[in-house]
Amino acid sequence: MEYHHASKMNVAANGKIVTKYLDVCSESKHSDSCREEKGSKDSEDAARLSCIEKSYSTILTELGEDTDREGLLRTPLRAAKAMQFLTKGYQETTQAILNDAIFDENHDEMVIVKDIDLFSLCEHHLVPFFGKVHIAYLPNKKVVGLSKLARIVEIYSRRLQVQERLSKQIATAISEALEPAGVAVVIEAVHMCMVMRGVQKMNSKTVTSVMLGAFQEDPKTREEFLALTRK
Repeated sequence: MEYHHASKMNVAANGKIVTKYLDVCSESKHSDSCREEKGSKDSEDAARLSCIEKSYSTILTELGEDTDREGLLRTPLRAAKAMQFLTKGYQETTQAILNDAIFDENHDEMVIVKDIDLFSLCEHHLVPFFGKVHIAYLPNKKVVGLSKLARIVEIYSRRLQVQERLSKQIATAISEALEPAGVAVVIEAVHMCMVMRGVQKMNSKTVTSVMLGAFQEDPKTREEFLALTRK
């Protein structure tokens, strides 16, 4: 009886060892899969970077520059990396940044985040426009981490843009994520395509707005938001 009992104990012990071994194998396979996926993405990113670098080299050559001179030796690569950073919003989604940052809260008064810095590239001339974004929403039992509003601005501004569409995309993203009673977005920006070239008007600013829900339907709500952003 003692021998039989000891055998069971050994089997149980071995079972734990095997189970643990299988768990390790499973984790190892998952890690290998993640590494392969990351390696594949890194290879794709490197290939894209190389293509963009070659394109910048071609542009510089066609402009009459010598890409072999000291000051320009690494310029195509630097410009390629800069362009990837300035358009990184194509690789990001609002769902990814908001999943863990929306909270149930019994609050229905206006929430405003104003003077969010904005930097983007005009899709018509690939030159910058920059300025400030003011955002407000009327919660419908849900609020979002305040920094996430700035992150939404970052996602959509880090793409080739026109200011009108950018305003709409920011407002729509907030509306879809929170389902609030209303959303308001105002952007004030300076466009270098108007300052550096074309009409060359140094002091011009472009202002766009998008009002959804209560901000569109209720003049008092809209005026409250606009008054508070002017302060």
